[in-house]
Amino acid sequence: MNESNVHLLDLPDEILVMILKKLNNIDVLYSLLDINNGRLNILAQENTFTNILKVPSIYDYSLIDRFCIDILPRIHHNVKCFIFHPFCMKRILLASDYPNLTELKILHFKLGIALDYLTSKHLI
Repeated sequence: MNESNVHLLDLPDEILVMILKKLNNIDVLYSLLDINNGRLNILAQENTFTNILKVPSIYDYSLIDRFCIDILPRIHHNVKCFIFHPFCMKRILLASDYPNLTELKILHFKLGIALDYLTSKHLI
């Protein structure tokens, strides 16, 4: 029986993207940005993974910090849609400018909380 030593990075970009599409975009960004591999870094920043960002309910402040401080400023120009919980909405919206943002989806939406965050006194 022949043994094959094919590694993930031996695969062509098209196949890697197909594999990565099976994951949540946020997981791809967290996992592949800044891992000392330029090829994976570039793949993770493609529109496929940065146009629509569904942010899970993250209650770990270190994860939110990394997302808002390190990841969003690098991909902010690609973001067209955010899907998130009100818990992290303010941090995410204030993390960067989003010139192509056209859609916000707020999970577990409560009118009072959303209006409070979206008034000008909180965004200035």
